[in-house]
Amino acid sequence: MENYKRILVTAALPYANGPIHIGHLAGCYIPADIYVRYQRAQKRDVKFIGGSDEHGVPITIRAMKEGVTPQDIVDKYHAQIKDSFEKMGISFDIYSRTSNAIHHQTAAAFFKVLYDKGLFEERESEQYYDAEANMFLADRYITGTCPVCGNPGAYGDQCEKCGSSLSPEQLIDPRSTLSNAIPEKKTTKHWYFPLQNYEAWLKQWILEGHKEWKNNVYGQCKSWLDNGLHPRAMTRDSNWGIRVPLPDAEGKVLYVWFDAPIGYISATKELTEHWADYWCSEDTKLVHFIGKDNIVFHCIIFPAMLKAHGGFVLPDNVPANEFLNIEGDKVSTSRNWAVWVHEYIQDFPGCEDVMRYVLCANAPEAKDNDFTWKDFQDRNNSELVAIFGNFVNRTFVLMHKLCNGKVPPFHNDIIDEADKMLIAEIHAAKEKTEQALETYHFRDAVFEVIDLARKGNKYMQEKEPWIVAKSLNANRENQKLIDNCLHLCLQLTANLSILINPVLPNTSRKMLHMMKVVERMLDWENAGRADLLKVGYSLRAPELLFRKIEDAEIAAQIEKLHAGGQEQVKQQAGLIEETEKTVLPLKPEIVYDDFAKLDMRIGTIVSAEKVAKADKLLKLEIDLGFEKRTIVSGIAQHFQPESILNKQVVVVANLAPRKMRGIESNGMILMAEDASGQLVFINPDSFTGNGSTVS
Repeated sequence: MENYKRILVTAALPYANGPIHIGHLAGCYIPADIYVRYQRAQKRDVKFIGGSDEHGVPITIRAMKEGVTPQDIVDKYHAQIKDSFEKMGISFDIYSRTSNAIHHQTAAAFFKVLYDKGLFEERESEQYYDAEANMFLADRYITGTCPVCGNPGAYGDQCEKCGSSLSPEQLIDPRSTLSNAIPEKKTTKHWYFPLQNYEAWLKQWILEGHKEWKNNVYGQCKSWLDNGLHPRAMTRDSNWGIRVPLPDAEGKVLYVWFDAPIGYISATKELTEHWADYWCSEDTKLVHFIGKDNIVFHCIIFPAMLKAHGGFVLPDNVPANEFLNIEGDKVSTSRNWAVWVHEYIQDFPGCEDVMRYVLCANAPEAKDNDFTWKDFQDRNNSELVAIFGNFVNRTFVLMHKLCNGKVPPFHNDIIDEADKMLIAEIHAAKEKTEQALETYHFRDAVFEVIDLARKGNKYMQEKEPWIVAKSLNANRENQKLIDNCLHLCLQLTANLSILINPVLPNTSRKMLHMMKVVERMLDWENAGRADLLKVGYSLRAPELLFRKIEDAEIAAQIEKLHAGGQEQVKQQAGLIEETEKTVLPLKPEIVYDDFAKLDMRIGTIVSAEKVAKADKLLKLEIDLGFEKRTIVSGIAQHFQPESILNKQVVVVANLAPRKMRGIESNGMILMAEDASGQLVFINPDSFTGNGSTVS
């Protein structure tokens, strides 16, 4: 690290045509975040760049199917993805988007530099075209019968039943997935980047210069280079994307895999005016975190583009992970076989660190791995609760019980081999964890931290301070034994908070609160020391770091996963038809005078917060114009508090007050419930003065 003045870390830009799932997190975002948090703890100059990839054919296809614009699609999913990352603690310095003007300008200018250098090959070719949809078709949007296995639903690039790689020309009876029309061939012109001209340089740069790269990355690059590189089209026919900045390029946009990695550059420009220090200075270390499906783009195509342009640093490392399967099956968004991050956050509030831990401990670093809900439960209950959390909790409970809630002194005159061994283990854990983090072995790093907590439990169990305390009256010297044990256990706890911080940031901050110390204690230079908590310092009462996850919760998640997958398959097969809506029976008839007793007013939500220990309740403050009311509403599972601020609602204002979870609720908000069970606000379609009556 001494050769670099700064570090630039990028994480693959997720495609903004749907939510993210835990496979995304395991693939690159959690590893990247762990690495960045560690580098920040080392006080190094590091920038963490992310953003949404908002161009490409799949977005236009989704927009067509939903009857909205591509901008509507990317706006919706960019916001959802960004929110999921924030709640999972992915600490980007900037999370941008490729629809921003600065990105359009940067990507177009990059293309123009290569064009002005005469590097592109201009070619005409015949490509499949859907005359009814009036657009050229990417291979994925052509289906037909597989010539190998006879599967009638094979795609133009692959048959997912037999795994054969295909081209559209090989399909029997090809059809457009957009209109079901038979696609036709049509001539079009595009600009090709001559990758073959950079083959010799790439072999030298990667195969000779980066033998330290992970085996899966190095091996895939070698395979591509051994098979020979070919020109690759860097433009597409589309009306959605970055327009090709040439006068004869009407209806042409930049290929999404040309413009997307340039998004790292444009986002850095957006973040800081000193962006060139991070992209153009040789003393910058550039690291790309990606999944294995993006290796060729980040290790071969993008570096060749940077080399051709000139003036940019090249990646020092690309620590790509393999894929994470779910319950023994490959993740499939089309089959809804996934654990969606935004749903996990709703189903397990306050357990974000648990998923971070499981995905790190079970990360597909060298081969595809499998996520199961049972393993999730076991790792939480057996490792986080029973080892890490148990050690911290026992240490604090005994410190309050046997040492008056203060850090006890350490008596060097009675130090023994067990004490010396634990001090050595604390120091060694720092060295081992640091080595693992520096070399992108995040599973090894988290193992070292849990193992240190395990050793702390063993040390405490052997010392048995609770037993020693029983003979204090007979032998006051025993207090020294208790002091030494709990002093070292508290110092180990402080070290755990530093070492686990890159992986479990929320947990680490809980521990800081219990120890009454500031965040600078998390600086990496403090790890490995046995004098972090000062003697005589009062500490707070313990709070549980993790909760046990019950069998019923796991069963519900497995049922949800299978139900979602089966429903999606049925929908795709056309087996779910429009059903007659279930209509609830009318309530008993009332007369007008009964209705007239209701006083309904328009109000605006000015504050909203979750009610402690109540999953369904939000505490709202409603401005009724003439006064503000506190209303407790059972909508927490449908809306995030921040998403409903300033929303106008209809309030039953003369409903008798009632207490809910100790809070007096003065009124009721009117809601509707759709066929799926989703709640919908009843509100005016334009702004209406607060306090206005509804009749």
